[in-house]
Amino acid sequence: MPVSELSPNPRRSTVEYIADELRDAIMAGRLEPGEQLGEADLARRFEVSRGPLREAMQRLVSEGLLHAITNRGVFVTELTLEDVLDVYRTRSVIERGALEVVLDGARREETADELDDVLRRMRRAAAKGDGPAVSDADQHFHEVLVEASGSPRLIRAMRTLLVETRMCLGELRTTYGDLETQVHEHEELRTAILEATPAKAKAALQAHLDDAVSRLVDKREAARP
Repeated sequence: MPVSELSPNPRRSTVEYIADELRDAIMAGRLEPGEQLGEADLARRFEVSRGPLREAMQRLVSEGLLHAITNRGVFVTELTLEDVLDVYRTRSVIERGALEVVLDGARREETADELDDVLRRMRRAAAKGDGPAVSDADQHFHEVLVEASGSPRLIRAMRTLLVETRMCLGELRTTYGDLETQVHEHEELRTAILEATPAKAKAALQAHLDDAVSRLVDKREAARP
């Protein structure tokens, strides 16, 4: 069961806890796009009545992570292909802006060191065959790049895409036959950020994001009846 790892936690309000757990489950891919949430099952899992459960789910509806269909129930939101393209288009603007700041300043080596820390975690996860952990590290890699810019606005803009990016990465994970390929792509990008000319480093970043889009487009097209 996708919710098997969920359990009550008295340290937060019941509604806050349930909302946080469901949000994390969606971001981690334990609750998949299009999946229906069963109230009875979740209420038993969280050991609560349906009132706080419904309130928690309504919070996620307002965030766009869930959507309710009259007389049918509540479902995990599915990003359309247009949504995916827009997420990556927006990420491209934010990350290329951050990279420009990093390359123009004196933070290339420091940023590369920070990215290498993330890569070590990504390599360990790939060696264990832990796809979700690789995706977590993938997202962290790009967050570190943006944070290295020191731009509050770029950082804030990146954070607004946090959940949608994670949903895309969960889907992207299944397009890699080998997790090591995903790791290698980020190793090459980190090397470009450290050593390449600014033009080549920016091109490497754009190629990396374009490759993700191509993989997701191919997957969606292959799934069409």
